[in-house]
Amino acid sequence: MAQEIKTSLSLKEAIEQRRAARSFRPDPIPTEIFQEILRLGVRSPSGFNLQPWRFVVVRESANKERLRECAFDQRQVTEAPVVLICCGDRQVNRSDYIESVIELGTKAGAMNDSYADYLRSAIPQLFDNQPCFESLEAWTNRHTMLAVAHLMIVAKSFGVDSCPMEGFVTAQVKEAFNIPEEVDVCCLLAMGYAAEPFKAYGGRFDIEQVCYGESFGNSFQL
Repeated sequence: MAQEIKTSLSLKEAIEQRRAARSFRPDPIPTEIFQEILRLGVRSPSGFNLQPWRFVVVRESANKERLRECAFDQRQVTEAPVVLICCGDRQVNRSDYIESVIELGTKAGAMNDSYADYLRSAIPQLFDNQPCFESLEAWTNRHTMLAVAHLMIVAKSFGVDSCPMEGFVTAQVKEAFNIPEEVDVCCLLAMGYAAEPFKAYGGRFDIEQVCYGESFGNSFQL
C-alpha cells in the first residue's frame, strides 16, 4: 500500500499564502509530490464530466528554452523545474469520447443507462446550441482554468509555488509543441520553489464591492 503524502499547509493556509512566483530556485519537485499534485488537480469539476483539460508537461531544458521564446522571454519559464502548457480540447463532444466518459462513470459506479442516454443527447446539443458561451474556446478555457486553480492550490498545500502566465504567442506555442488545431492553449503554469522574496500580497476588494444581492448592482450585506 502506497504511503500517503502529507501536505505541509492546510487548505486555508494554502489559499492565503499562494502567490504568483516571479522567480524560482532550481530545486526539482519530488516525483511523488508532483504526481499527487496532478492527481488531485484533475479532480476539478467539469460539465458532464468531460474533463477537456490537457497538459503538456515541459521539464527538459531545451524545451523550456523553446517555450521561453514563445513567452516574451519570461524568466519563470526556464527557471521553474516544471512548466505546464495548459490546454482545452474542443473535440470532447465526439461520440467516441462521450462513450469513454460513460464507460468511466460506469466503472466508478456513477452511471446508469438512463443517464448515459441523457449524455449522448445533451452533450451534442450543448456544443451545437452554445447557450452559455459564445465560442468553444471560451468553454474550454473556462473548464481548463478550473483545473489550473485546483493545481495551484494543491501545489501550495505541498509547499510548491506556481505562476499562471498568459504572456505567450499562441500560434508559436502550438507549432513548437505540436498542439493540434482543435486544442486551445489557455495558459502556462510554471511550478517549483519560489526564490525569495515573494511578491507582496496586493490585497483584495471587500466582499461587498464584488458581490451583489439578488440582482447585479444591488447592495449586498452578509
